[in-house]
Amino acid sequence: MNTFWQNLYYKTFKSGSKLNLLIGINVIVFLAINIPATVEGLFHPSTIGSYADDYLALPSYLPKLLNRFWTPLTYMFMHAGIFHILFNMLWLYWMGQIFEEFLGKKRTLGLYLLGGLAGAALYVISYNIFPAFTQTGLVVGSRAIGASASVMAIIVGAATIVPDYTISLMFIGPVRLKWLVLVYIAIDFLSITGPNAGGEIAHLSGALVGFVYVKQLQNGKDWIASISKLFKAKPKMRVVSNNREKSSVGVPRQEDVDKILDKISKTGYENLSKQEKEILFRASKK
Repeated sequence: MNTFWQNLYYKTFKSGSKLNLLIGINVIVFLAINIPATVEGLFHPSTIGSYADDYLALPSYLPKLLNRFWTPLTYMFMHAGIFHILFNMLWLYWMGQIFEEFLGKKRTLGLYLLGGLAGAALYVISYNIFPAFTQTGLVVGSRAIGASASVMAIIVGAATIVPDYTISLMFIGPVRLKWLVLVYIAIDFLSITGPNAGGEIAHLSGALVGFVYVKQLQNGKDWIASISKLFKAKPKMRVVSNNREKSSVGVPRQEDVDKILDKISKTGYENLSKQEKEILFRASKK
């Protein structure tokens, strides 16, 4: 048993994977709130869950948001139930692996936070300007929770990197990632006047961030790296060398890229070699 917990601790906090770290934090927060809330509920109506929602969920009502200014960050680690967190974490794990395979482990956390913050911003703005929310009084009592906007940023980011990555869906069969994401986005858009309007709006904002971030990265602009540099200590001494080796990586030939895409459509992305994945990523930056 000790070995199990040690391995779990290592994979979550010591492996270097921000994907494992994010899943671990979400699960820990969910259990820390819901286990004591469930026990409390056996004796009398639980107050733990209501307090957690009141202080950690994101309110759309601006006067309350000013008193809960930390909630644009905390809401993205909250979940409403077991199936809510289960499906969010499964999508984060599946799509996050593709994202980290191509872009490394240093950008996952940054995009997760950017997607969540963008989702929070569009949710609050929408609920305070559209009559569907302001005139019905929904803006006063509405709160948002969940990692969906953050996860959507990762999903769309992965789909932007390898749009032709093929996954197999039960009862449907092989589907390219770009079509799956487009259907998901269409459903979110058509549901923005439904019972979970705030969640759908946040999804769309996270999706937009994931797409724009990867496109900017392919153009040589890394938002996450730029933000990280602001908090990095400047070195006091710099060593300059005149013996610089120039290295360049050629642009992949189109026929090589086409062969790799054909291979993905037939056998799936996971069967690509490391060299083929590198060629595909360099082609995406072209």
